[in-house]
Amino acid sequence: MSTTILIVIIVVAAVVILLAGVWVLMRKRREHQRVEAQGLRDRAAEREIEVAQREARAEETAAKSRAAKAEGEAKAAQAEQLAQQAQLHHSEAADSRTELDKQWERADKVDPDSKSGEKQQGADPEQPSGSP
Repeated sequence: MSTTILIVIIVVAAVVILLAGVWVLMRKRREHQRVEAQGLRDRAAEREIEVAQREARAEETAAKSRAAKAEGEAKAAQAEQLAQQAQLHHSEAADSRTELDKQWERADKVDPDSKSGEKQQGADPEQPSGSP
């Protein structure tokens, strides 16, 4: 055999061995990546329940928040309505007080025993103004 043929055979053999080595390394690498991906999937599956529970808690809290806000708005509306009613009652009471004061003044004007300038609101008409 000639040296050239021997060198070609050695080079071809080296290339085949090198390609086989690369092929084996690529297979091992792919297998390692598959195992790593499966591990990641397993950990994700384990956390799936925990995350779902957190999402459920978040949604429940949001629902409670919406309910509390609605309740607060209802209470605010009720408070506004009560404030309007109170304002109306105050106005009516002030009108009644004015009317009552006028009635006391008319009674003082009509009463011949009434001293001018003195109010006898709430006084007993049977009792003299000086005695308790």
